[in-house]
Amino acid sequence: MKEISCKLLVIGAGPGGYVCAIRAGQLGIDTVIVEANKPGGTCLNIGCIPSKALIHAADEFAMAAEMAAGHSPVGISVSKPEIDLAKTVAWKNQIVGRLNLGVSGLLKKAQVKSVQGTARFRDGRTVEVDTETGPQVIRAENVVIATGSVPVELPDLPFGGDVISSTEALSLTKVPETLAIVGGGYIGLELGTAFAKLGSQVTVVDVAPRILPQYDAELTKPVAARLEALGVTVMTETKVKGLKSGTVLVEANGAEQQLNAEKVLLTVGRRPLTSGWGLDEIDLDMDGRFIRIDEKCRTSMRGVYAIGDVTGEPMLAHRAMAQGEMVAEIVAGHDRVFDKMAIPAICFTDPEIVTVGLSPEEAKKTGRELRIGIFPFKANGRAMTIAGEDGFVRVVARADNNLVLGIQAVGQGISEMASAFSLTLEMGARLEDIAGTIHAHPTQGEAIQEAALKALGHAIHI
Repeated sequence: MKEISCKLLVIGAGPGGYVCAIRAGQLGIDTVIVEANKPGGTCLNIGCIPSKALIHAADEFAMAAEMAAGHSPVGISVSKPEIDLAKTVAWKNQIVGRLNLGVSGLLKKAQVKSVQGTARFRDGRTVEVDTETGPQVIRAENVVIATGSVPVELPDLPFGGDVISSTEALSLTKVPETLAIVGGGYIGLELGTAFAKLGSQVTVVDVAPRILPQYDAELTKPVAARLEALGVTVMTETKVKGLKSGTVLVEANGAEQQLNAEKVLLTVGRRPLTSGWGLDEIDLDMDGRFIRIDEKCRTSMRGVYAIGDVTGEPMLAHRAMAQGEMVAEIVAGHDRVFDKMAIPAICFTDPEIVTVGLSPEEAKKTGRELRIGIFPFKANGRAMTIAGEDGFVRVVARADNNLVLGIQAVGQGISEMASAFSLTLEMGARLEDIAGTIHAHPTQGEAIQEAALKALGHAIHI
């Protein structure tokens, strides 16, 4: 049996794992990374990147369909469009493949040794990897667990056949005529919106009182309106009872119904991947389903770190990346702690939603007086020129010193402003800082300046 030794072993080459390994390599740390599948993890291969590719294709198709129907607001007309979903998926796969090669190249450039296979702990310093060429033992001074998460399935609706997860949905080669989506969170609505634009008759079922319950109602109203315009049926406060003869059995208000569905997309959340890699061999302290960590991502076992989805919410790639970079620097001897002022969250629906920091309700719980400024995109010139008038930007700040506590927005293409929102909070900006910054005109970014001015009591364009 082959044996290798290293200073740092990273288990999982998702966003958190590969960033950790690359940064460690840059710092001169002898690093090994183990991954059973392709580098990039869920995000790159079957999540963030491929879903955005499908969303873009759906947007293009929907725009062409509007033009063909004579509904183009800018006066363009075309013949009736058609989509070859197999070709779309091939294009998506090409993008994923290029990024896979990019990650592999970056790991190699950082002199990180990559081992493909399934890792399992023997003890806190020793891992056995099942590779194609046989078992390999890796002994490490430090280990980073970055195993990520997997989709949750329901007992009455297990995956298989026509019941699919987002993974299978992103590889369909034919647009389903009818699609039932179980779960009204961001994954279900992002994909549901895309398939509705591609021509599927989509029904969304959720037990919650409204869609996207993690966001406040004001942010989700434009999304709900757009779903209705696309012909998507939304059934809230509805339970799924199971699948029978190609129909989904649901219960609403005590009455059972049957929904015809060629495919059933199950998106009721994700759970940390804590099985299959030997957690029982090292007996780490847990925080519910997640591995418990401190502000340095240290677990209860010395020299063992954990990052990303396996450590809890928010389950976001950029959180994992930030943690991975930090852990690499800690192993290198740097003094670091994970103390982010804000981690942005984005829902790539139509329109998109961005939240950073505290919402108005969350800020009120601090007991402080607040200043809240809202600026609608219907008063923004650039938004009008791209037919993106639905939505707004909202700034939440303390009233005593105008320190910005949170920024939320809903609008077309608003995800591209997330970095500016995050930087505002991370730098400790006040309303006067935003208001006093010269924003380029005409851009949607002007809306944050106007929202700050509104909070200060002297908005210009509203």
